[in-house]
Amino acid sequence: MVETKNSMDFFMGALSPAGGFRGYFHHLDQQPDLWMYLIKAGPGCGKSTMMKRLAERSGQYVERLHCSSDPDSLDGVIFPKNNAAIIDATAPHIVEPNYPGAKQTVVSLFDTLDDQILKEHSTEIIQLFDRCSELQKSANRCISSASLLLHEQQMIALSALDHKKLSGYTEHLAQRLLPSTGKTGKEHLRLLSAVTPKGVVCYRNSIVAAADKIIVFEDEQGAAAQKAISILRNAALQAGYEIYTCLCPLSQSETAEHLLIPSLGLAFVTSNRWHPMQFEQQQTVHCSRFSDKSALACHKNRLRLSRQTVEELLRQTSEYQRQAKSTHDQLEAFYRSAADFGKVEKITQQVAEKIGF
Repeated sequence: MVETKNSMDFFMGALSPAGGFRGYFHHLDQQPDLWMYLIKAGPGCGKSTMMKRLAERSGQYVERLHCSSDPDSLDGVIFPKNNAAIIDATAPHIVEPNYPGAKQTVVSLFDTLDDQILKEHSTEIIQLFDRCSELQKSANRCISSASLLLHEQQMIALSALDHKKLSGYTEHLAQRLLPSTGKTGKEHLRLLSAVTPKGVVCYRNSIVAAADKIIVFEDEQGAAAQKAISILRNAALQAGYEIYTCLCPLSQSETAEHLLIPSLGLAFVTSNRWHPMQFEQQQTVHCSRFSDKSALACHKNRLRLSRQTVEELLRQTSEYQRQAKSTHDQLEAFYRSAADFGKVEKITQQVAEKIGF
């Protein structure tokens, strides 16, 4: 894994229009040289705190994987120097140990809980779990509706796109900036942004950490940028680079939205109203240059209404997520009261020693 100047922040999963939570933690588990520590525990047992402490204790470059339901919490940390990662392997991002002891270590915090305390509040706990689930379903319906409208916007933009002109420009860009290394390319899937209880959160700091040269595709509908990033992604892999492909959390499919190539200090990113990109000395590609403006003008009112509706739907998505987080906070209070954090700290120390710091 290529190290950057600083630590980087990502999401590794998020609420998705493709039917609930969509995560990419299994891609980490598929890396042959990466040892996985899988935390199994209930809410409020100290999973995120454990990972934050391990990240601080490591004293090295790390990748922090944030929770889209609460960006202040962590779902995982990757320690490239130690070829290790620790993740929250509980719902909704369940990861099971396929090769326990040979490639994964299960870190269970269930033994730190006093079951009797939880049993005394079982009715309230069950109600809160069910309430949280219903709120997330409501959020999912909103984000799914927003995704359908965004897809329609892209289809309109695609109909007005000069595909030959865009492909020619992007292929020339790839030839100029992505010389062959003679190696085999390697890809890491991440999310740079997500719809959260705080609205749309985008970790632009990770772009700056990975790249000195940033090429921004300014594209409101995303159709041209999507095609350009796809061409560049394929070219980078064929040329043998290790890349970070950041997928769009609002897409029905796994659509590449940003591309980071740390070894070249190079990034290609998409800018729109949901995550505007502005960096010092960036190179901006205005994607309107590849479109028939008169063809788009015919859909002006339709696109404006669609954008307004998407904005409201995403606002409602975040509101449902805020309510779900509030409900989850109540759940965590019950579990915190039942947890022995002295035991959690001992387990944290044991994991740190196993990782190697």
